[in-house]
Amino acid sequence: MKEVVLLAGTRPEAVKIAPVALALGDHPVLRPVIVHSGQHNGMVEQALRSFGLHVHVELDVPRATGGQAELLARLVAEFDRLLDKRDPAVVLVQGDTTTALAGALAAFWRGIPVAHLEAGLRTGDLAGPFPEEGTRQMIARIATLHLAPTDDAAAALIREGMADRRIVVTGNTVVDAVQRVAAADLPARDPELARLERVLDERSQRLVLVTVHRRESWGAPLARVLHAVRAIADRHPDVRVLLPVHPNPRVRAAARNLLGGHERIVVTEPLDYSDVVRALRRSALVLTDSGGIQEEAPTFGVPVLVLRDTTERVSAVDAGCAWLVGTDPIRIVAEAGWVLGARLRLPPGRNPFGDGRAASRVRGALERLVGLPSDFATAPLPVRIPC
Repeated sequence: MKEVVLLAGTRPEAVKIAPVALALGDHPVLRPVIVHSGQHNGMVEQALRSFGLHVHVELDVPRATGGQAELLARLVAEFDRLLDKRDPAVVLVQGDTTTALAGALAAFWRGIPVAHLEAGLRTGDLAGPFPEEGTRQMIARIATLHLAPTDDAAAALIREGMADRRIVVTGNTVVDAVQRVAAADLPARDPELARLERVLDERSQRLVLVTVHRRESWGAPLARVLHAVRAIADRHPDVRVLLPVHPNPRVRAAARNLLGGHERIVVTEPLDYSDVVRALRRSALVLTDSGGIQEEAPTFGVPVLVLRDTTERVSAVDAGCAWLVGTDPIRIVAEAGWVLGARLRLPPGRNPFGDGRAASRVRGALERLVGLPSDFATAPLPVRIPC
């Protein structure tokens, strides 16, 4: 058996590696090993639970300051010890987190091939998203295999000089994930979500789902967004707002302080992924600075207002599934009013990020990377379909 280490330290990473772990679950040669970096304690396990998966190895990474430099230094050292012990055939990292950067560096220094899942997303602005844009570009320089979710992402890598033979367009595994969890139709685990669903049904009200956490929005931009969320709830009496709060203390404090006490705004702890999918499916509108929800919402035809000035997920904007509104409260309230007033709904199931078969393409690409016979070519490439 050849081990494929799948790194995750945050919930989005866990959600996006889960389909890959499932696709490799019955592989005769490649054995998936899920490693939790400890970046966000509890979040990875929570996400994997929705797929019937569990962490194989969890690293102990105590932190004193909570800074990025401290986290990166500790993670690289821990990953290096892990790789020395296990000697995997491939290390797969996802996206743009500190976990991904640390894992890629540790593997690169040991001469272990790095496969970058969701490679090639770019805004071209190192300040936004910060530090994610820089992280993605740094990982790209040392990755052996670039698993690009879209043709646009692959084109960005080629423009940066990456060898075409090392780029595979797979679609985004988050589409695989959201389709699988939606099909399971699990009941709500969180009691606050369950109560909210009952109220929505009893009063024929609509749901607005909000997720905010980006580092570049901390402080005044986040305050503006939250004031806009409160104004939306005030202006639309048939709407209830759900905000699963991010574990970062600064985000939590702002959400509780600025939204607390409103009778139609529910601020919960982070939700299980199956609960997030439940909420997303029945939402009339999503306001988010999260990349994952921009990719998930088109599956259910839910309009998305992106609370950022730029997005590396341009396919959603180009396809008419999402609109960039920044953090200006006047614009956020106006755009939300337009969507809610028009009762806008997009055609469901037409997701520009993939067709739900990305993980099988990743499996084939990994087979080729380690020198195994591959049936990758038999899996059709994703077709970009406008919303």
